[in-house]
Amino acid sequence: MDFLALFIIYLLLVLASVVLVCIYSGRKQSFPARGLSCITQVSSFVIPTRLQRATQRVLHRLFHTRSCLFIVLHLALQVAVYGEYTWEVFGYCKEMEFSIHYLLLPYLLLAVNMGFFILCSVTNPGTITQSNQESFLKAYAYDGVMFQKSTMCPTCNVEKPARSKHCSVCNNCVHRFDHHCVWVNNCIGAFNTRYFFIYLFTLTAMAANLAIITAAFLIQVVLLSNIMLGSYIDDQGQEHAVEILFLIQHLFLTFPRIVFMLGFVIVLSLVLGAYCCFTLYLALTNQTSNEWYKSRRYECSCCQVLQPHDRHIVYRNVYSQGVWVNLKEIFKPPTSSEKKKKT
Repeated sequence: MDFLALFIIYLLLVLASVVLVCIYSGRKQSFPARGLSCITQVSSFVIPTRLQRATQRVLHRLFHTRSCLFIVLHLALQVAVYGEYTWEVFGYCKEMEFSIHYLLLPYLLLAVNMGFFILCSVTNPGTITQSNQESFLKAYAYDGVMFQKSTMCPTCNVEKPARSKHCSVCNNCVHRFDHHCVWVNNCIGAFNTRYFFIYLFTLTAMAANLAIITAAFLIQVVLLSNIMLGSYIDDQGQEHAVEILFLIQHLFLTFPRIVFMLGFVIVLSLVLGAYCCFTLYLALTNQTSNEWYKSRRYECSCCQVLQPHDRHIVYRNVYSQGVWVNLKEIFKPPTSSEKKKKT
């Protein structure tokens, strides 16, 4: 059972790595970040101060400055996964007479995903400058709660349009700012949200598709070998029927790289799938990640917020205009007064 324990530890490490990346790539004051802060405080009693400072500097450089490191890591992971799929899984499945169209689907998804990955990385997300700020100021009305009129950005020296935010990583104000994505090394804003949307969903489809094909291959191996009908003798010399745990250990010993890859893409599929659902929810309700996070301060859409002069108002999302219009806005963001709404 040593190999099974190693496999379980591997899955836990993969999950922990993905969670840590999600935590660090998010905003500082998010719920996961607050949890991470508590863990950091506890670990400060164990980890030497110099090591803590060095770690903080490295993490700050990784997640709060523009860097191509995560793009390289992104590409390296894809090369590793697709290399294993091509080297072993594809050949085995072809021998088992899997449909060739079914086996080629991951490559088609990869081509589409890489295209939108590049578009997402190189497209201007909607950087606001003194020369174009007038156009962006007319795109959305101020809701008076989350976005206030005549608010100046001290860094960019421009008036901040509604739904914009200054990105501390890119050092620019971005129109309809969603978040800064370290994986594409760019902000996600009005003009590349549509590319990010498709990039994220094709990436999820890739991971799920690879997981399904790999799992189907391993299941086929088990069925053809009739291993479930057999038995094994343990260390004490007692005979037992084949169980799931023994089967996993057997597959791990027979196809170690394939099982490792399967564990990785399953965890990745679950994490990306959850994030896809959240992104779709934001798109259907015409919210950005930044706006959703800010709205949590008001607890719910019906909470009353205390404003200056003791005036109570009800916060609500004034930018949602129905599912169809909201989705249309993702692919054709407004930049002029034709879409300006009255609060």
